[in-house]
Amino acid sequence: MKILSYNVNGIRAALKKGFIDWLKAADPDVLCIQETKAHKEQLDLTLFEEAGYNYHYWFSAQKKGYSSVAILCKEEPKHVEYGTGIETMDFEGRNLRVDFDDISIMSLYLPSGTNDARLDFKLNYMDEFQEYITNLKQEIPNLVICGDYNICHQEIDIHNPKMKGVSGFLPIERQWIGNFIESGFIDTFRHFNKEPHNYSWWSYRANSRNNNKGWRIDYCMASKPLKNRLQRAFILPEAKHSDHCPIGVEIK
Repeated sequence: MKILSYNVNGIRAALKKGFIDWLKAADPDVLCIQETKAHKEQLDLTLFEEAGYNYHYWFSAQKKGYSSVAILCKEEPKHVEYGTGIETMDFEGRNLRVDFDDISIMSLYLPSGTNDARLDFKLNYMDEFQEYITNLKQEIPNLVICGDYNICHQEIDIHNPKMKGVSGFLPIERQWIGNFIESGFIDTFRHFNKEPHNYSWWSYRANSRNNNKGWRIDYCMASKPLKNRLQRAFILPEAKHSDHCPIGVEIK
């Protein structure tokens, strides 16, 4: 199973930049999308179906044009879970899960902490999400959580490790994602690749992408029972429909 994850920073904008052609070429079995910034009623869904994804699920924020996640599947899942059931999280459309017979895949868009109020919201979300996943793993041990975590874990994951006062690389955020991994997950990219200068997001400012001054804030986290089934994990920086690029993992 080839699973890709992509923060598209607006699916309608990405579609105008050749997203469907990229999707056909990349050919994932499952694609987790974040930040669609759209309700499905605003989209021509036949575009995805004609690309081979007859099963597509959309969980949107109450506020139009904001946040929101989706999952495209080639095969029909046995169950789809919209949100977490936690009201403080679900109104922004940040979690969507598809369950297959022996594996479940979640598209996650964790909040950014762009100001004090949003940082407080992010930290509360992180605490509630950890508790939710700890309980969920008891029910679903084979779990893959793909998406934009909006956190760099280690210094190797950011082009300038001195940026310790910026949300996304705050000590409290880094500690949380470290604890999240320790709670029973594998950062699949780092499992296979220890090299520096691998990023998944670049600011639109100062020609950051061309200079590869980026952050690795997108992850495919796999629960530890899946360890022996992991084949490879990768980043696809050549895809340029967004300020993020796709990431992926293959699981047998």
